[in-house]
Amino acid sequence: MEFTVQQIADLLQGEVEGDKSAKVSTLAKIEEAQSGALAFLSNPKYEPYLYNTGASAVIVSDKLELKKPVYTALIRVSDPYSSFSTLLEYYQQAILASKTGTEEPCYIGSNSQIGENHYRGAFSYIGNNCKIGDNVRLFPHAYIGDNVTIGDNTTIFAGAKLYSNTVIGSNCTIHAGVVLGSDGFGFAPQADGSYKTIPQIGNVVLEDDVSVGANTTIDCATMGSTIIRKGTKIDNLVQIAHNVEIGTNTVIAAQTGISGSAKIGNNCVIAGQVGIVGHITIADKTTVGAQSGVGKTIKTPGTIIQGSPAFDFKQNLRALSVFRKLPELQREIEALREKSQ
Repeated sequence: MEFTVQQIADLLQGEVEGDKSAKVSTLAKIEEAQSGALAFLSNPKYEPYLYNTGASAVIVSDKLELKKPVYTALIRVSDPYSSFSTLLEYYQQAILASKTGTEEPCYIGSNSQIGENHYRGAFSYIGNNCKIGDNVRLFPHAYIGDNVTIGDNTTIFAGAKLYSNTVIGSNCTIHAGVVLGSDGFGFAPQADGSYKTIPQIGNVVLEDDVSVGANTTIDCATMGSTIIRKGTKIDNLVQIAHNVEIGTNTVIAAQTGISGSAKIGNNCVIAGQVGIVGHITIADKTTVGAQSGVGKTIKTPGTIIQGSPAFDFKQNLRALSVFRKLPELQREIEALREKSQ
């Protein structure tokens, strides 16, 4: 695909300085870009590359004051990073849109419906009584169980597995290897020391605009639904247990584990390798630092916590400062003991 600089500027509602007719056909980092590439400048420390980049065009801030002459076309916008992200989104959509039709072999069960302009990759499987919207992309080896609902413009990448009764909204992205709706970890201890399996008869519900990273698992509810609210973004290798509820526009980084029936609020930020115990509530706009262990309810919105067990971020930093000084403090205490004897 090839576009002129002016076409891209029109898409981003930006203004062009330089050659409006220059052609771009690829995206690249500003420090690596060559002729025909489009780059962007958001971080000031990369500004020196602007003056010698080989890119045919660069997206920059409309407030940037040039320190030297440039030899590339500039597309001036209010927010270069956001604009470049928008462009990447259009680029990805264009690539996905090129995937249409049905490859063979693939399977669709009885009473299942799939909308217009869909893509079904080879060896994809759709069970019975499914309702799949328009512009849905099912990549090879995607598995869709019985009674699954998928909204418009959703993409299910290769090897993802959607168990029966899963509900997915519109504009969602389910990356390779994701499992939605597998059994929650429910076992009842018996008098003889063994464990009896508790049937998990609920489902998983993803609202609109949710993204789930590769090899993440979201368990079905024991009863009712495990729910991921609108706009939430989940990284790779995350485990979300049965009956968890996650609010809108929350982000969860890799290797986090959330135990059963926990409730995470709206607009939370959960960093990597966080562990959250079951049956607690985390307030809206809470930030949980990396490798933290959250063992109790967070009631105050906007709280920032860190550590294991996790507590207030600033208090945690002060405690770590003291912890690093413990050997020195121990020597001082021992010296005082010797003097007092």
